[in-house]
Amino acid sequence: MSAIELRNIRKAYGSVTVIPRIDLRIGSGEFLVLVGPSGCGKSTLLRMIAGLEEISGGEITIGARPVGNLPPAERNVAMVFQDYALYPHMSVAENMGFGLRMRDQPAKEVARAVGDASAILKLDALLERRPAQLSGGQRQRVAMGRAIVRAPDAFLFDEPLSNLDAALRVEMRLEIGKLHRRMKATTVYVTHDQVEAMTLADRIVVMNAGRMEQVGAPLDLYRRPETLFVARFIGSPTMNTLPCDLARGPDGTALARLPGGARPIPSAGRAEGRVILGIRPEDLAVCGASEAWFTGPLAVVERLGSQSFGYLEVSDALTVTVAFDRAAELSPGQIVSVAGDPAAAHIFDPADGRRLN
Repeated sequence: MSAIELRNIRKAYGSVTVIPRIDLRIGSGEFLVLVGPSGCGKSTLLRMIAGLEEISGGEITIGARPVGNLPPAERNVAMVFQDYALYPHMSVAENMGFGLRMRDQPAKEVARAVGDASAILKLDALLERRPAQLSGGQRQRVAMGRAIVRAPDAFLFDEPLSNLDAALRVEMRLEIGKLHRRMKATTVYVTHDQVEAMTLADRIVVMNAGRMEQVGAPLDLYRRPETLFVARFIGSPTMNTLPCDLARGPDGTALARLPGGARPIPSAGRAEGRVILGIRPEDLAVCGASEAWFTGPLAVVERLGSQSFGYLEVSDALTVTVAFDRAAELSPGQIVSVAGDPAAAHIFDPADGRRLN
């Protein structure tokens, strides 16, 4: 497989710039996920790699070969879309081998490639069926098989699981993960689903308004978000964030003025002034009222089996999410006091959203 490099990539539609600048290297065999909200530019970036969108500036190389001005057919990448795009009048085997036949590959080579791909994807028993006779998950596996038989330099996935129900999404996530471990293929995967991103990625690129907010391993982004946007986007339920004031204590430490009182917070240099405090639900624990950061009634309790989440109404303007043990006895209206782990607190600049600690 081949590495992919994007150097000073830009995209504009007339006077409207949607991607001002992207510099990114995707290692050979790496599984990179582009994640972000709708309209952040992740699919546009993927389509520029594929050649389906022209670049407005910069250079794209695949395996050290410049491809920015090449048509899609000459880039040797395979793309899998959320729409399966299968030919309804062709069998599974014919759909998978169609691209090779268009390249005038010998029939024996086509049959061998289709057989190898169908064995990987467990499609052997379905090769004679038509797409209408398949489930959504089976159709997506056929679309993946059509990509595999081409033996491309890279695989590009554009939200391939969006059309599947929740159970099938879980199943296909596992299939894609196992496929990557088996093939060690360079893969760029676009999704708005952070669970897919956290499950599949070697590295994640969090995008916002055409820019890369942060690039890193999934748990690095979760444990140390560099911006407020990443902190709020990565994690489910999302990180609790609230504006608060820092004051300097008698010994010089920073004290955060919270609804429950002033509490010491590691602030890494800024000991006074307005900040945004972030704390994840699992870093809050039930405590006595005198130590509490937050106290309030539980507005809603979500019992998810393995874990429960409670939503504390601290004030009309502030609701705090808390993770509880699955065996915790909770009920809406119950008054709960919780304190956070100071070492797990995240401090952000309210002006630009950058991390301060």
